[in-house]
Amino acid sequence: MARPKNTLKTVILKISTTVPLVKNLDELVSTGLFGKNSTEAAERLIAKGIQELQKESYLKRQKINRH
Repeated sequence: MARPKNTLKTVILKISTTVPLVKNLDELVSTGLFGKNSTEAAERLIAKGIQELQKESYLKRQKINRH
């Protein structure tokens, strides 16, 4: 079953990282819990980290702009 289309506006963020970090992301992908590729795994980990910082009041929640 296909997943629903993302209704949030998205932007491309380009990062550079190390080979060991990408291997860790690939390992997470292999569990089936972190997306289909290392890019999706990185996005999920970043989102989770941001949520934790919001929960601890280090960051304010941002207004969500839908398409």
